[in-house]
Amino acid sequence: MPAPVLSRNDGAVCWITLNRPERLNAMNGPLVDALIHALNAANSDPGIRVIILHGEGRAFCSGDDLKDIDSQTGSAETVRQWIDSIQQVTLQIMESDKIVIAAVHGWCVGGALEWAINCDFRLFSDGARWFFPEVSLGLFVTGGVTALLTKQVGPQIAKELMILGERQDAQAALKYGIAWKIVPESDLLSAAEELGRAIAEKPAAAVTDIKRAINAGFHSTLSAAMEIETEATVRGFLTPEAQARARAF
Repeated sequence: MPAPVLSRNDGAVCWITLNRPERLNAMNGPLVDALIHALNAANSDPGIRVIILHGEGRAFCSGDDLKDIDSQTGSAETVRQWIDSIQQVTLQIMESDKIVIAAVHGWCVGGALEWAINCDFRLFSDGARWFFPEVSLGLFVTGGVTALLTKQVGPQIAKELMILGERQDAQAALKYGIAWKIVPESDLLSAAEELGRAIAEKPAAAVTDIKRAINAGFHSTLSAAMEIETEATVRGFLTPEAQARARAF
């Protein structure tokens, strides 16, 4: 049986591929566990600067594999363990020192959409489709999107997207800021690679500090954000690489 997640390093870029194309890369236990392992390995590798997450076949990921619902809902403890696993992916993305890029094509649904929102940059193909099915199923969203998406699009649009759960296209993703850019599907992976290479050329410590400060500032007061910025700026000014780049500017 093929591995549910594939991972390969190409220089400073790690490609992580969801690999259940026969199920539109739907999320089950083995896929989520393998994704956690792949993200952890990439995050632990000092040579990796950027992670690109994408899906094999016709979709990024169609969300929870409802054919496995019985294995996920046997008891309160089973459900909690399943949600904890899904949330662990969010933590691996958002707390990573690396920049994580989502390259989204086809369907991006539910938990997979939440993972995409967790990423630092989101490239959508022109044919991508997305929605939140959870409320319509009597379930709930994960990935911190009740905070992340609400701050991005405002409470009314967040409620619309999560409560009504209507299917959306790539242009809507761009309109709401869920997509960073839209590209033709044939160009999606090359565009993700170009972005990844451009980021990988930047000073690593500065990129990491910017990511941490912005993510932390999303939930902080002005004073807390400024404190984070001060400490990160001090670290930046004291690195030899930053000093050399400033002198050569």
